[in-house]
Amino acid sequence: MDLSIEQQIKAIEDEIFKTQKNKATEHHIGKLKAKIARLREEAEKRKSAGAKGKGFSVKKSGDATVGIAGFPSVGKSTLLNQLTAADSKVGEYDFTTLETIPGMMKYKGAEIQLLDLPGLIVGASKGKGRGRQVISAVRSVDLLLLMVDAINAHQVDLIEQELHMAGLRLNQKKPDVVISKKGYGGITVNTTVPLTHLTKQLIKSIASEFVINADITVREDITEDQLIDSFSQNRMYVPALVVINKTDLAPPELLKNTIAKLRAKKWSVVAISARDNTNLDELREQLFAHLKLIRIYLKPVGKKPDYRQPMILREGQTIADACRHIHRDMYRNFRYATVWGPSAKHAGQKVGLDHVLKDQDVLTIVVVK
Repeated sequence: MDLSIEQQIKAIEDEIFKTQKNKATEHHIGKLKAKIARLREEAEKRKSAGAKGKGFSVKKSGDATVGIAGFPSVGKSTLLNQLTAADSKVGEYDFTTLETIPGMMKYKGAEIQLLDLPGLIVGASKGKGRGRQVISAVRSVDLLLLMVDAINAHQVDLIEQELHMAGLRLNQKKPDVVISKKGYGGITVNTTVPLTHLTKQLIKSIASEFVINADITVREDITEDQLIDSFSQNRMYVPALVVINKTDLAPPELLKNTIAKLRAKKWSVVAISARDNTNLDELREQLFAHLKLIRIYLKPVGKKPDYRQPMILREGQTIADACRHIHRDMYRNFRYATVWGPSAKHAGQKVGLDHVLKDQDVLTIVVVK
């Protein structure tokens, strides 16, 4: 009798658990991990193809979208109502929010869409509760807030684990691996840096679960899990911020220790009381910073800059991005730009399309008439 995908995954997980980890078994374990990743991806595709019912599709709007995720009753709805004009139901019981509630927060000239997501529970990655729909919504956000209270800070690990099993990688960057599939010739591996976690043979062993013929170039010192991620089609890399709520109810020493433990795990943390409106200004500032938003003040030729309504871009964006943001014809007819501010070498520097802008630059764009 053929085993279901879930049964196959369980059998492989049991085999990994029973296998002693050493140099002699690392290829075998790596291949088993890769097989699990491939099977989970296949299972996800099947479930997505057969999924029915109402989802949590929310049209993105504004300059960026932030999701608020957490276990039931941590105060997500209260926070949304404090930061925006949304009307998300608030109650002293679990699962008050049964669908995604959007709201718009205005800060420093930016419009930031916030999504109050239904409560996650253990098993969400396998479809428990409304986990599958919530995880689908998380895939579309620009930043994720993991919301807990000081007494239940361990929920951060549980949420991360559920999202990790669903292919979401929080505060990680995509592995620098180039995979070029080809028609024949097997698998070849090239590296541009010394590898401390992998060998070329192990890379080939893992890769063989996903490709038959390919040239693989590894350009950073990655782990076997990161290598598997580079082959998987459903991986999403999402920045995240931990919000500790209900600080008004937490003993000061417990709160201090909780923050210290989370920061030791490299989490960025903001402690608030949504109910009492405590430290929400700091949260707004951290949202803006983690979204890597920048403000650009436009100055028409011969006029003063408009400081009331900045153009909102992302760190690293250029004059070309600014032109496209305004209108595609401005990019097509671009002649030159003049910049004042942090990115300029001197006041009124004349620059081209590839000039990288910085927060609070003043910009004049001149087009061909």
